Amino acid sequence: MDAWVEQLKSSEKSGSYRLGCNLDQLQASVCDAGLMLFDVELQGVKGKQDFLAALAVAAHFPAGFGGNWDALADALCDLSWAESGGYVLLLRNADDSLGLSANDREIARDIFADAVLYWRRRSKPCWIFYA
Repeated sequence: MDAWVEQLKSSEKSGSYRLGCNLDQLQASVCDAGLMLFDVELQGVKGKQDFLAALAVAAHFPAGFGGNWDALADALCDLSWAESGGYVLLLRNADDSLGLSANDREIARDIFADAVLYWRRRSKPCWIFYA
């Protein structure tokens, strides 16, 4: 098994990173590691509602998803509809702003960090990659 797959399986090393490989390699490695990939397209996202909608579609959030920051935090720490050995959230076309205001961007990054920690405590890797 290659080193990239082993790395992805590690909950201790999981976190938020700029993607350091090509998308095909990531997709193959995520599959080989037995993780669930949520592929979020951020091109054209302008504002909180667009951002939350893009995440909801990519991660197949339940129909009752509230479309606010609290609902995002709850959904990323539940994922019962997507049982897996771990999770990878790929944010494609993610410029530094993520299409969000500075305040909203900070909130989103805090929620991502909390989700990574939540899953790490449950010995499941959770990765956020910006591509």
